[in-house]
Amino acid sequence: MNTTGRWTTAVVGAALLLGCVSEPAASHSADAERVLVFSKTAGFRHDSIPDGVAAVKQLGESGGFTVDATEDANAFTPKNLRRYDAVVFLSTTGDVLDPTQQRAFEGYIRQGGGYVGIHAAADTEYDWAFYGGLVGAYFQSHPAIQPATVVAEDRAHPSTSGLPATWNRTDEWYNYRSDPRDRVHVLASLDESSYTGGTMNGDHPIAWCQDYQGGRAFYTGLGHTKESYADPAFRGHVLGGIRYAIGDAQADCRPENGYRPLFDGTAESLDDWKQAGPGSFTRSDDGTLTSSDGMGMLWYAGQSFGAYSLKLDWKMAGASGDDNSGVFVGFPPSDDPWSAVDNGYEIQIDATDVPEKTTGSVYGFRSADLKKRDRALNPPGEWNTYEIRVEGERLRVWLNGVKINDFANTDPARSLREGHVGIQNHGADDQVSFRDIRVKELPAKGD
Repeated sequence: MNTTGRWTTAVVGAALLLGCVSEPAASHSADAERVLVFSKTAGFRHDSIPDGVAAVKQLGESGGFTVDATEDANAFTPKNLRRYDAVVFLSTTGDVLDPTQQRAFEGYIRQGGGYVGIHAAADTEYDWAFYGGLVGAYFQSHPAIQPATVVAEDRAHPSTSGLPATWNRTDEWYNYRSDPRDRVHVLASLDESSYTGGTMNGDHPIAWCQDYQGGRAFYTGLGHTKESYADPAFRGHVLGGIRYAIGDAQADCRPENGYRPLFDGTAESLDDWKQAGPGSFTRSDDGTLTSSDGMGMLWYAGQSFGAYSLKLDWKMAGASGDDNSGVFVGFPPSDDPWSAVDNGYEIQIDATDVPEKTTGSVYGFRSADLKKRDRALNPPGEWNTYEIRVEGERLRVWLNGVKINDFANTDPARSLREGHVGIQNHGADDQVSFRDIRVKELPAKGD
């Protein structure tokens, strides 16, 4: 699969696929990403499929990837599938692939291919266990088309980063045979109190992603109506899912359960936070905290932590990547930000410094694995997710789901066994934004 085109904004050259597909929506070079839209139906056929195909082609034209479309399952051969970075199952229904074609697609995913499922992709291939795991959950039923509230649970993933925290829209809302939350990373869910006919007992995932047997998978239950494909918000949602599936954007798609918010975007959730030192953070209406002036730190005074997993989303504002900030852990309570510097550890955010002081490093002590870091890091202006896991004196860092640092503390003055957490505002010229700071406490254990 092509994994080097994350920064591509335009495509050049031309290519034609086999006769089983339509002409490409855009020309491309050998290194540009390519997507296959597959919309074969062996059951109910959605009249929105032509609108969906047209929309994905338009997204490819503007987003720098080539799109081919087919309803011919003969496109599913190992040789042909190798040409694609992702395959979009657009409202497919029923049994659409024979056993040979299924094996070809399984091999494609296991070799790093991408999958995007839209709406009735969950009403497909009920007797193919591999596909059931890939799509995440099978369709069970749906009520009448009606308005409902979509809750964006992960606002760092490219498919949901541009959405409001709650999104009111009209669609056909699927119920699923099982709740996939323990198997996938839920991106958005339905508020079942906002409409009638939900059957999932209040936990109703509607869009999710996962790493699956070597490949990347994204599914959204939205997209029944023709109007969906003209809606800029829904088109952005689909584009973000495709960008993730083709490797153009990185995200943490591991299942996430058991976390509680420390900052959820509301003013009330800042009540237990304190500013130490100069500068501040500004909260915007979309629930984002952005640093200004400094040098100071916003720290969580409500509780200290022992063994825990801290997750938070962040992005740098400047195009150069030279904005500076960091996440502090393991420090005692103090109104002096330098106490955290002297007694805790900082996980750095600054893509331009020396290895032991750049993004993903334990600042001044241990560099991140820079090759892994560079592959996992989204560019300035896009959201990233840190997981900082502290157990005993061991500190590990994941960036967008990839482990990039593993550090063992040996300094008694900086013990990680108990301490507070905070985010840094570095200086007047440094703007770094944060969202969705959450924590899960872990069982205490030795180093």
